[in-house]
Amino acid sequence: MSTTTAISAKGSHLGRIWVIARHAFTQLVRMKVFYFLAVFAVIAIVSNFFDLPQHEGPETMGINVLRSIKSWSLGTMTLFSVVLSIVATALLLPKDVEDRTLYTILAKPVPRLDYLAGKLLGVLLLVFVSLALMDGLMTVVLQIRSTMVLGEQLAMAQAQHWPQDAIESMRLETALHGPSWSLQGAVFAVFLRASVMAALSLLISTFSTSTLFTTIISFMVYFIGHFQADARDAYLQAGQAGQGMIGRMGSLLVSLVLPDFQNFNVIDAVIEGQTMPLVALAKLTLVGLYYAAFFTLASWYVFAEKEF
Repeated sequence: MSTTTAISAKGSHLGRIWVIARHAFTQLVRMKVFYFLAVFAVIAIVSNFFDLPQHEGPETMGINVLRSIKSWSLGTMTLFSVVLSIVATALLLPKDVEDRTLYTILAKPVPRLDYLAGKLLGVLLLVFVSLALMDGLMTVVLQIRSTMVLGEQLAMAQAQHWPQDAIESMRLETALHGPSWSLQGAVFAVFLRASVMAALSLLISTFSTSTLFTTIISFMVYFIGHFQADARDAYLQAGQAGQGMIGRMGSLLVSLVLPDFQNFNVIDAVIEGQTMPLVALAKLTLVGLYYAAFFTLASWYVFAEKEF
């Protein structure tokens, strides 16, 4: 059953959104770019299993190996999810216009907000599934390597007759770099970042006539968002005392519209073995939900004025 026949104007909003999301998910799975990026991500993650540093002691080498696995894996997840969320969202609306699917869906009539929300949900579902698979692979590799590293460290400690308290301290430090809930929180932060970029790309695609333009502008905003905090601090420090309040108000308005992606860099602390507080994760979730909702509603405002 196609999307156009499955969607009913009399159905619930959630039902229509889910049907559109499933169709978008199916469309995206069939795209060759998705398979290429998936293979790239799997190779990048699995390669960490065989990357062994040399010329280091067992106690130092073990921590560095685990840190390297987390760093490269989370970096690959970030790259994959951001590229996928931008490219996939940029392709959806033009493809529906080209296939004339959009005209049939809106003629039901289906509310345009339901259509946009369904498309965005389809992209996020694909990103979530992809990250879940990579997260599972990373966790398995990290667990295997943690066991290997701990065995090497214990053998070394026993051979050198370490005291029991030193061995226990080493064991706890190694455990901090293995699989943990903080690591899962870092993966969720990666998903939140990709969700914001998908919603932003959706907004740009509603007034753009080119998939390439949407992709380029989305990446530009993504990179600008990483330097927003530095630019804001430099501006406020360079401003005179009388302009302090105006500058702060202006920077606040900018931050409400342009995401500050440095907020999502909590994964760096997790890579170093630190624990991610639940409060920080909850705050990050609220920030991600705000930007996703803001860009989706803005997309609806622009899309509602367009004639098809």
